[in-house]
Amino acid sequence: MGLRVRKSNPVVLVNTVHFATHYERLCTILSASEDETVEEGKCQTGTAIMTALRVTGVDFQLSANRTAHNTKDFSNRMLILRRGQGFNITLNLSRALGSQETIGFTVETGPSPSVSKSTKAVFPLSKSASSGTWSAVQGSSSSTSLRVTITSPAIAVIGAYKLGVQISSGGRTSSAPLGDFMLLFNPWVSGDDVYMSNDAERKEYVLNENGVIFWHISGSSRPWDYGQFEIGILEICFKILDQSPDYRENAAEHVSKRNDPKYIGRLLSAMINVNDQDNGVLVGRWSGSYADGVVPTKWNSSTPILRQWADSGPVKYAQCWVFAGVLCTVLRCLGIPSRVITNFQSAHDTNENLLVEEIYNESGQPIDSPDSVWNFHVWNEGWLVRDDLGSSYNGWQIFDATPQEKSEGIFRLGPTSRNAIKEGDVDLPYDGRFLFAEVNGDKVQMVEHEDGSRERIYSDSKGIGQKTSTKAVGSDARVDVTDGYKYAEGTAKEREIFNKARSKLRGVSRGMSRMAAFSVARAEAAPPQKPEFSGKFLVEGTPEVGKDISLTLSLKNDSSDTLKVDVKSSATAITYTRKPVKEVMTATESVTLGPNEEKRIPLIITYAQYEGRLTEHNLILVNAVCNDDKGGKQLVETDITLKNPPVIVKVNGQAKVDQPVQVEVIFTNPLAKDVSKCELVVEGSGLLEKPLKISLKPLKQNQRSRVMFEIVPYKSGAKKLLVDFSSDKFNDVKGSQNITVAEA
Repeated sequence: MGLRVRKSNPVVLVNTVHFATHYERLCTILSASEDETVEEGKCQTGTAIMTALRVTGVDFQLSANRTAHNTKDFSNRMLILRRGQGFNITLNLSRALGSQETIGFTVETGPSPSVSKSTKAVFPLSKSASSGTWSAVQGSSSSTSLRVTITSPAIAVIGAYKLGVQISSGGRTSSAPLGDFMLLFNPWVSGDDVYMSNDAERKEYVLNENGVIFWHISGSSRPWDYGQFEIGILEICFKILDQSPDYRENAAEHVSKRNDPKYIGRLLSAMINVNDQDNGVLVGRWSGSYADGVVPTKWNSSTPILRQWADSGPVKYAQCWVFAGVLCTVLRCLGIPSRVITNFQSAHDTNENLLVEEIYNESGQPIDSPDSVWNFHVWNEGWLVRDDLGSSYNGWQIFDATPQEKSEGIFRLGPTSRNAIKEGDVDLPYDGRFLFAEVNGDKVQMVEHEDGSRERIYSDSKGIGQKTSTKAVGSDARVDVTDGYKYAEGTAKEREIFNKARSKLRGVSRGMSRMAAFSVARAEAAPPQKPEFSGKFLVEGTPEVGKDISLTLSLKNDSSDTLKVDVKSSATAITYTRKPVKEVMTATESVTLGPNEEKRIPLIITYAQYEGRLTEHNLILVNAVCNDDKGGKQLVETDITLKNPPVIVKVNGQAKVDQPVQVEVIFTNPLAKDVSKCELVVEGSGLLEKPLKISLKPLKQNQRSRVMFEIVPYKSGAKKLLVDFSSDKFNDVKGSQNITVAEA
């Protein structure tokens, strides 16, 4: 039986995704009258006809394209591309392309694709690429095979795209889908706002799945597994964007802004925390019980956090390094070069007046106050262009997902130009005043007397923003980036920039300006005199959990007169935000100092005094309020981080893909007490698809535990195995081992 074909019917193309066979007998009868009945291949009159041009297959050249676009490390086997860079496909055709026939392409992204919003493009097959637009260029071809290079603009919207083909023949145009691909930012292309010229830095800040986060001013760090290429993480990153209030309010408008890394970074700094009831990723908690979640110090990796969020919503609990680790994962996954920054002695200036007020009682113990100086704070830097500010503000931008203060009504921070902070341009968007205070605010210390009155005492304004640190390119070494945030402390240039920043406070809201002006005036009205003596704490050795802490208070008379100095010392267990938790000890002492004499007062904090009082951060704040007989006052302080015993990780043999390799973990209980509730958690991108948990028997005093197990790596290359040991006496002791996994 013949096929009834009308000239008005559209040409039907084969579905090139499934290549459905029921289309193969369709043809286009270009010369048939409206109601002619034809047999396949000819009209009833016997006239030869041309069959419809169809795409019978498409080769996306996954391996070659993913390698060229630096996306081969993604675990999911799909076409993942970077914008501004061409990719090759090969179309298989049902016959040769006729001289009067043309081929074009369409790309679409988002729920409401629109050419005007740059979420849809229609473009022809041509002989040369077009700058700044989507283009398709014909390459080598045969009669039934066509090689095409498709290039997106370097300002294209990132996201999930649908690629389609259009064939025009005899005045008719038909369309068919070819397949899907993901488009990401491209630090390898100079036209992209995230372009980074140094290849070693691109490998570190985009492609490296492993890192370290610095925890102590001495340089000690903890490993972190970013896992941006693990199964499902890319899809989860876009799900975070899709869950944002911007998307829910106007999806089409939001998707059209996904070409802008400034917008993406700012939105993500809000979505990584849950504080704005936006179904964000992480719930922050800095004190109290973590029983209904995970203690923040236990996390080693972003991947279990992101997967848990995708499965069941906000994840409990996080503190600053966890927020930063997860944000770094998402930024790198989407193609924005990112790194984690630790700022030691980091100020939290709630009223943004650039003065950070700390209150202590007469014994030197800290009192809760709105302002604070955290032992450390961790945030992110992302590398991108600031076309809204000018080229001098390009480069590293600060993003902070830790919910500290609101920015335009939402808990977020950034992008803040690091160059703007260094130059005191705190009035530029975004959040410069708060960030400037974190790294270069002036510390104001006061003693609160029993009657409630407060007295300002001498303090060193240079204490805030020390040894700002990040991981080195290509190694786990510490790199000091303090000079990227401020000029050297004690220089005239640093004071000039501080005063410049403070002069711009009038740009804040009226109420905030009054508060800032009052605080500045109060600070300058009665500046405390530097006393005629100086003091500092000296800590002996490296304090370790389970052992006594030995330190001395060194006092030096800087005058030619004899001085009597009364000292009230205290030690307090604190969180890393310096929130006081439990008193450990207090002591009083009086010392007479002859002219220019120096004396040392020994101080011992026993394990019995601090046992059971430490937080998960192992921190003790030691203070001494010193008063001389001439009215001079000074607060001397030091933070002590107690070191956990080591966890030794060994890999026995050469690790190979899909082959088991033995791992050995050794931990020794250094205490004169038994340790119970012992558990190991083992993780590592490319090494274990999910965390491995191992329960251990209690450890007797000084007992050594040796645990053996196997892992089966599933990716080749440089990997890092991470181990967390926890018990009733030790909080999340970390260990790690670098592993080079060979192909099988």
